[in-house]
Amino acid sequence: MNNPIGTIKRWRVQIFAITWLAYAAFYFTRKAFSVAKLGIAEDPGFTLDKMAMANLDALYLAAYAIGQFTWGILADRFGPRVVVLGGLVISAAAALVMGSFATLPIFATCMLIQGLAQSTGWSGLCKNIGSFFPAEQRGRVLGLWSSCYAFGGLVASPFAGWWAYTLIGTWHAAFFSSAAVVGLVALLFFIFQRNKPEDVGLPAVEPEPELTADEACAQSRISVLEPLREILRNRTVLVLGLAYFLLKPARYAILLWGPVIVFEQMPSVGKVGAAIIPTAFELAGLLGPILLGLASDKLFGARRMPACVISLLALTVSLALFMGALHTGSVMLVVALLFVMGLTLYGPDSMISGAAAIDFGTAKAGATAAGFVNGCGSVGAILGGLLPGYFDSVTVFIVFAGCAMFSALVLIPHWNSRPVVLMAESVTVPNRPLSVKPLRT
Repeated sequence: MNNPIGTIKRWRVQIFAITWLAYAAFYFTRKAFSVAKLGIAEDPGFTLDKMAMANLDALYLAAYAIGQFTWGILADRFGPRVVVLGGLVISAAAALVMGSFATLPIFATCMLIQGLAQSTGWSGLCKNIGSFFPAEQRGRVLGLWSSCYAFGGLVASPFAGWWAYTLIGTWHAAFFSSAAVVGLVALLFFIFQRNKPEDVGLPAVEPEPELTADEACAQSRISVLEPLREILRNRTVLVLGLAYFLLKPARYAILLWGPVIVFEQMPSVGKVGAAIIPTAFELAGLLGPILLGLASDKLFGARRMPACVISLLALTVSLALFMGALHTGSVMLVVALLFVMGLTLYGPDSMISGAAAIDFGTAKAGATAAGFVNGCGSVGAILGGLLPGYFDSVTVFIVFAGCAMFSALVLIPHWNSRPVVLMAESVTVPNRPLSVKPLRT
């Protein structure tokens, strides 16, 4: 074995850190186009109107959704190491091409490739975390870990905007600088990541029951699609997919169109200012998953839904008020409302697609469940990329507010759902409640 046998604590810290860094890095190449849009709109040599940009975003998101459904299955089968590392390398390469060649066919091809490459990240890395941490810790661990994508979005736009419009003076630099970051992180991922404790000589966190020789032989013949079939029979995971489908459009509209929406309504802030103001949304996203993860574990006994429902109802109100805040022209008011939106969106976003999906997907199909739920969300995210390019912003955010409210409503019937592992423990551990009904899986 090439790796020294260390303590589970040391490896948990290492795996947490490298997977956190890997997913944060994906946001550099993901946000590059949203920042580059500001310069492309004024580039006489490369004509892209808002509808064309929206169509490119939709192409990316469609590929991203397809990849979510696919890579989760493959991460369960072959492990996150190969899947995620390949995604990082390909994402960096596609960004380099987009910065080098300004033609619509090349951009369309690269956006398709970017979508497939970046969709390797969530399901594989969630499985990686789930392999090193037990179910009773995943709410707060994945809540803290999920700050990675808020941090990535927070840092990526100003980073790319500074390179493109302050240091270099061309939108091409948004792609080049982002590709360099992702390439470096891919190298670190190759050095420090491992799939599961057994790979470093440690016992599994949640050991599976021992199999007889006949059972092991039969299991080896199970189709790669079997985890997906199991997930499609799991009602709780299906509801999570629907809720995430309704939640994702708002986040991606701000992610992909935030600088443009702010610049259109408040041109006095300038291009760099328009790239920076939406980062209040991601800044709050650093806190939202942590607070919601702690609440679900500590206040609600590993029940994920109560905290999500409460947060989603608050999100509904903030989305409904957003355009009114923009029309006031007050930067402070817009920043404050974006912060509230990030706080109330990123928490349920990470909980639904991370801890809840892993919990109810179980260890055997955890990546498939995370991929399925995130895939459903990514289908919804296509609307977040398309709608701002075709409709006025007021209509768009009213629709998003309605979607957030309906997302809360579909989760309410599952208010008392808890992970299967913890429910099994409640039968034998006196301090655990016995009143929760078993989940159908």
